Amino acid sequence: MTDPISDMLARIRNAVTAKHSRVDVPASKLKVEIARILQDEGYIQGFSLVEEPSVKPGRQARQVVRLFLKYGPRGEKVISGIERISRPGRRVYLGVEDVPPVLGGLGTNILTTSRGVMTGRAARKAGVGGEVLCNVW
Repeated sequence: MTDPISDMLARIRNAVTAKHSRVDVPASKLKVEIARILQDEGYIQGFSLVEEPSVKPGRQARQVVRLFLKYGPRGEKVISGIERISRPGRRVYLGVEDVPPVLGGLGTNILTTSRGVMTGRAARKAGVGGEVLCNVW
């Protein structure tokens, strides 16, 4: 897999479209930080790191990030869109003054900065720019 973050976002998008209650994503530190931001911003109910047993004997168990998706009272999607911005073939870096609001402030962009993974609002407040991973609305 060449782009694990894009895979994570596609899994979330597909699970929300299919109205699943949860989705499992292979674990990494960056994916856990993205899940933390999605939870803090109210896009998902929560997440947990789960040790998943191996299907084949003799193999090690693998860790997955289990995301618990959130829906409105009548089943409407909380995540209506999620899009990858910076990809391995085209990295997108923005300075602090160039970080745009998503949908006029209704959405959230997730950046990886020198101070860690944070939202665009937090990056502007902290006065740092960085690589724009994705936009969520």
